[in-house]
Amino acid sequence: MTSLVDPAAERIVLDALGGVLSTVPGDAAIGIAFSGGLDSTVLLDAAVRVAGPQRCIALHVHHGLSPNANRWLAHCESTARALGAGFDATYVEVRRRPGESLEAAARDARYRALDALCALHRVSMLWLAHHADDQAETVLLQLLRGAGVAGLAAMAPHRVEGTATIGRARPFLALLRAQLERYARSRELRWVEDESNADTRYARNALRHDVIPALTVHFPGFRDALARTASHAASAQRLLDDLAQIDLKAIGKDDGRSLSRRALLALDGARAANAMRWWMRANGLPVPSAARLSEMLRQVREARAEHAMRVDHAGARLRLYRDAIYWESGEPSVHFEGQASASIKEACELVWRNDEVWRLPQWRGSLVFEPVPAGEAGIDTVPEALLASAPLTARPRTGGERMRRAPGAPARTLKNLFQEAGVPAWQRDVPLIYLGERLLFVPNLGINGAFATAPRTSASERGGPRRRLEWRADLLIA
Repeated sequence: MTSLVDPAAERIVLDALGGVLSTVPGDAAIGIAFSGGLDSTVLLDAAVRVAGPQRCIALHVHHGLSPNANRWLAHCESTARALGAGFDATYVEVRRRPGESLEAAARDARYRALDALCALHRVSMLWLAHHADDQAETVLLQLLRGAGVAGLAAMAPHRVEGTATIGRARPFLALLRAQLERYARSRELRWVEDESNADTRYARNALRHDVIPALTVHFPGFRDALARTASHAASAQRLLDDLAQIDLKAIGKDDGRSLSRRALLALDGARAANAMRWWMRANGLPVPSAARLSEMLRQVREARAEHAMRVDHAGARLRLYRDAIYWESGEPSVHFEGQASASIKEACELVWRNDEVWRLPQWRGSLVFEPVPAGEAGIDTVPEALLASAPLTARPRTGGERMRRAPGAPARTLKNLFQEAGVPAWQRDVPLIYLGERLLFVPNLGINGAFATAPRTSASERGGPRRRLEWRADLLIA
């Protein structure tokens, strides 16, 4: 029996998408997070009607957590094709960090995979099918977990996450699931049911099946009330983020890659914690619990010896060097004399032919050969003829390397020179540039004085055109 068309139900959904579509530039592609369930099926169908199938691409993430996952994938692809939309899918392996729930790990894996698919297909904005019931559940969960302001802000209708360039929009956040279901019935849509949604061992499902129905009876307006709570919390969080950015300008060092310990501890406890939270998010790290963050700040406050402080978090390590607090990769590639490297980098070679840039992705940076105007030769430059006289080789530190900081100065170990120059440990994982078998240049230290020419030498002795070597680290923080 054919369902009766429900124009009112369809108009509510289409109007919600129309408002969001007006924020998407021109004919830019729109990604639809498509699980195959009711909510995302309504979103895909309505998006095709509002934006046109040529602009829509359904993006599916295969977690492999259900025995039905392959069937869901096939259903999603056939549904998207039938609507004329594009389709792509990716497989992810869900790995939990210590203390992390399966739900949280799967959610993080899904968003990383969706971001990667959006980048691959040059999607301008990703649309997600979360609705008012989802928002209410999220706020309740955060309240029960004792979350802070950021947690209570729950899901934003529209947001660009962190440093990402792909926006995320949730057009249905003001609509009830019942309204989406009316649309689906009117359009005779078919969707899949995830059997795990009935498992009340998961906190969200317990709220959905046991708590929400009781709240609906006794507090029928609770969804609107919780939505207002989320909105107020989001406004408060924006103010806290603004304050954190003001503080980071005062306490940040090296373009925000590290913090001044002295300046951080000069802030009161709540303000220091707020600055730390923003700094961690800016570095792509999840924000820890209040107790964990308090422990981090305690260790920062009480640390004494250089390199003695180590706080592990989300695959990274919080370290202290002199006055600098910084994050080190969980698998450090920083070499110290007498310490084996945990991340081996292979040497690579360049036969120099007037190159301007030598890209060295292993070290996340580039060596720039900057031309020097005539008459500006100095100890930080080398003749082009010298650069072309033998192959250049970029090698990792192995320990014990020595160089001269200036012509005639004694040769000293790189470890001593780095310490003398105040270069922190996380900036010492740099390529050593050899000319033939002789060390020519070390980023953050300069040209080996054994090669450098003193400024007082004549133009003829300086050997014609020269280049200044400059190491430029990638701007992206790994």
